Amino acid sequence: MSKSKISGLFLLVLLATTTAHSHGEERPLSRLRWLVGRWENVRPRLVMDEAWLPAVGNTMMGVGRVVKSDSLVTYEIVIIREVGSRFAYEAHPAGQETTTFMSTVVNDSTIIFENPAHDFPQRIGYQLVGPDSLYAWIEGTVRGKVKRNEFPYQRAIHSK
Repeated sequence: MSKSKISGLFLLVLLATTTAHSHGEERPLSRLRWLVGRWENVRPRLVMDEAWLPAVGNTMMGVGRVVKSDSLVTYEIVIIREVGSRFAYEAHPAGQETTTFMSTVVNDSTIIFENPAHDFPQRIGYQLVGPDSLYAWIEGTVRGKVKRNEFPYQRAIHSK
């Protein structure tokens, strides 16, 4: 292939991608850009943190971990992807089966996912409380009783 044909092909691809974004087209996952970043809850001898990457390829990825006294207690990898008009939260917790939860609430500062068939949790939620404050929770019914675990996070300013 000649140099001019390659340059022409490159320009066509560049024009196509620029045109798709120049009309103000916004991908649905961009609604979750407020989740992007590193969030932490630091207590004496216990650190819980989550890090979320920006959406690329219609997918967001996150990783969470709990560290107690310099030892990793647990971790989880999460993928959020577009599925039709909703978002799927695909949880890959350490040592457990993958479980998918579907979005039921999505707005500019909150997202809630549900899977009523899952043992616990059946709901997972995230809410941006302020520019540097994120509130996350898991909840569901265990043996007929409602159980809820809450995770207040602050935006991590530095890396450890």
